[in-house]
Amino acid sequence: MNAFVIGNIGTLVTNDPSLGAGPLGVRHDAAVAFSDGRVGWVGDSARAPAGDHGVDLGGRALLPGFVESHSHLVFAGDRAREFSARMTGTPYTAGGIRTTIEATRAASDDALEANARRLLNEALRSGSTTVEIKTGYGQTTRDELRGVRIASRVTDEVTLLAAHVPPPEYAGRADDYVAMVCAEMVEACAPYAKWIDVFCERGAFDEDQSRAVLKAGVAHGLVPRVHGNQLGQGPGVRLAVEVGAASVDHVTYVSASDIDALAGGSTVATLLPGADFCTRNDYPGARALLDAGVTVALGADCNPGTCYTTSLPFCIALAVREMHMTPEEAVWAATAGGAKALRRGDIGTLSIGSRADAIALDAPSYLHLAYRPGVALVREVFKDGTLIISGGQR
Repeated sequence: MNAFVIGNIGTLVTNDPSLGAGPLGVRHDAAVAFSDGRVGWVGDSARAPAGDHGVDLGGRALLPGFVESHSHLVFAGDRAREFSARMTGTPYTAGGIRTTIEATRAASDDALEANARRLLNEALRSGSTTVEIKTGYGQTTRDELRGVRIASRVTDEVTLLAAHVPPPEYAGRADDYVAMVCAEMVEACAPYAKWIDVFCERGAFDEDQSRAVLKAGVAHGLVPRVHGNQLGQGPGVRLAVEVGAASVDHVTYVSASDIDALAGGSTVATLLPGADFCTRNDYPGARALLDAGVTVALGADCNPGTCYTTSLPFCIALAVREMHMTPEEAVWAATAGGAKALRRGDIGTLSIGSRADAIALDAPSYLHLAYRPGVALVREVFKDGTLIISGGQR
């Protein structure tokens, strides 16, 4: 068998219940074989096939690579002072985004791409083998087009977030900005994107404006996503379910009817606890969503204003401690849940035929991701069956 074999796995998470115990499909003393960039075999370590190359994990854990389904990596500058002000009592509003818009417009393409690649490498070192990237800090047709082109050079999961907030030159004229986005910006940017997103929130865009942006995206072949219900209860969740969005993200403030709508639809609720940590916002009620049968994903939401982290392990720890998710639920949400939020069936699992994207921990179990918060536990990263990070270094 022409394969790369990983053996002597203490705890293997497959996310495939047909291969192991529980929703995580857990096996112990296991092995996997990768062939041609895919998972070719899963079983007991003693029965592992011979391979051309291999790694002995010495009893450590192996998981599917994390799937980061919500990030904003095409930007310039930072907002450290804004963060400091929030930590001393200034409440978060959506208006700080305009600071990043100014810096991003002034930056060169090379500078924006270098920063995006830097953050992608940082995310990879913490185990994220798939990363979605949004635009939203340009907000002219020229600058949003730059954003989707740059993002498309570094990921297949590109989201046009043209409607992030009304930019400064459209202050008080959100309807005019939405009209321009729908008439001009979406058409120009759609060839480089897969998704269309909108910030449906007070201080950003209302329900009718958000619906118009999403419909314009759909008309140009893009699939909807929604930022919603971050700062208070509002129409975001309801709109996302109405338009069949792949995910609605943040979902911090939801009503019983919002939960029922999510449970009855196909839209994934993507929770972003890092953003709530960094804004001192309330944490989402993950327990109510999960108990209602809603599909939940976890994202890191790396952005310069409200959550400047690429670490899904950090978000897993927050989800367990602050959102009352079990470690199993949090790990599933950061892997298979993220894949569902991107409507991908080939990642987020280590099923036979899945992409061979995996991470090995410097720990015997996935439980250590929450048990040892803040510790860099990801030691090896495999992408398409190739070992690209070893000993924590690329």
